[in-house]
Amino acid sequence: MRLFTAALATETNTFSPICIDKRAFEASLYAKPGQHPATPTLCTAPITVGREVCAREGWTLIEGSASWADPAGLINRDTYEFLRDEILDQLRAALPVDGVVMGLHGAMVAAGYDDPEGDLLTRMREIVGPDVLICAELDPHSHLTAKRVAATNFLVAFKEFPHIDFVDRARDLWAIVVRTLKGEIKPVMSVFDPQMIDVFPTSKQPMRGFVDQLLALEASDPEILSLSVIHGFMAADVPEMGTKIIAITDGNAAKGAALAEKLGRELYDMRGTFMVKQIDEVAAVTQALAAPRGPVVIADVWDNPGGGTAGDATVLLAELIGRGATDVAVGTIWDPIAVQICFAAGEGAEIPLRFGAKSAPDTGNPIDKRVKIIKLVANAEMKFGESFAPFGDAVWIQFDGIDVILNSTRAQSFDPSLFSVMGIDPTKRKILLIKSTNHFYDSFARIAAEIIYCSAGRPYPNTPATTNYRKARRTIWPMVADPLGA
Repeated sequence: MRLFTAALATETNTFSPICIDKRAFEASLYAKPGQHPATPTLCTAPITVGREVCAREGWTLIEGSASWADPAGLINRDTYEFLRDEILDQLRAALPVDGVVMGLHGAMVAAGYDDPEGDLLTRMREIVGPDVLICAELDPHSHLTAKRVAATNFLVAFKEFPHIDFVDRARDLWAIVVRTLKGEIKPVMSVFDPQMIDVFPTSKQPMRGFVDQLLALEASDPEILSLSVIHGFMAADVPEMGTKIIAITDGNAAKGAALAEKLGRELYDMRGTFMVKQIDEVAAVTQALAAPRGPVVIADVWDNPGGGTAGDATVLLAELIGRGATDVAVGTIWDPIAVQICFAAGEGAEIPLRFGAKSAPDTGNPIDKRVKIIKLVANAEMKFGESFAPFGDAVWIQFDGIDVILNSTRAQSFDPSLFSVMGIDPTKRKILLIKSTNHFYDSFARIAAEIIYCSAGRPYPNTPATTNYRKARRTIWPMVADPLGA
């Protein structure tokens, strides 16, 4: 067997002012064929798992390019077309192939393209013809368009949010590939649209139980090959934005359709109950200061670079400063200009510095302080499960009992190693201020005495009922109260 694999992924917040071109991919991951590292990134696990599977099976794996950019705003049209055409040319050169296994995010939007993944997969189908297997792994914060479903044999999404299972789901994807190509199964994909958009953290109920149900169904019924929830991504103004259910069965389309609808209606009946309660910055700082011990983690949930924002909001930091808080570590504030100034000044320097709140309205005001530069780290990285997430050249600055990490590559706060790689022991601080919606939970919960979810400012369009969509359908919950008539 000959298999082709490649990856092209990012998550696009169409409301974000941070437009990106090829440099954003080069800053995060841009690997030519065969040059992908042994460790996967969030959306490239099909490549690294594919190496294991094809070596075991004695099959030939032809690798294309792997590209990942941290979430941001619209992708430059020329950049998308270059990355797309590069992979398509690699696929043509690899022919004949028995299968195509892709790593995609699923929420990419480029200038002129509302559905880049649908465009890419459709062009791949045109190249290989109707009889060659095409499949992909997706991030659940994506869009399941009709074009993607039509172009592929099956799609598998991560089940967990935080996405701690991206390697496991790549193994699931490849297991279906192997059994299909050996003639053991005939996968059929069924999709149900529950006509809603929500946020579904699996670190708490009720989504924890829902995902456990999916895993139990897969384990108990050999005819059920895979079940996925496409959460949707509410910060993208695209026509097919919303939640979907995928059921992949062994040749039983009717069973898959019925199961997808049953699960979708269960999810719909729980709408509005999934997200952790959030408080404003005043209440969050009050609660953190009153805590008997630390570390208390304050998650700035909507200034989350993982959702395409800049990660430079200062609303919470300003509240901490105004309340005289000390023994605080902040990770991170994105400010490439301030980082450049600090690198020029050098470790140990004390300088006046303005940082943060440069990217967009509703993110607070820049912070003006005389700071001491404690440590400079070039090309800093933090852990994220089995992967590493770069956050660029980074600086640890200190003022008034507060430590702040400034970074040059936007990245959300995945793991406490964000602090330790800079020389800060996160377990020794009373308050840790981080920027993430829920990906932080698995790792930070291990060290936190308390976790506070805070909604501060409005850097992210987190209320779909009032978001100014121009393209997204307005016939789903919560734009309308009960679209399924439950």
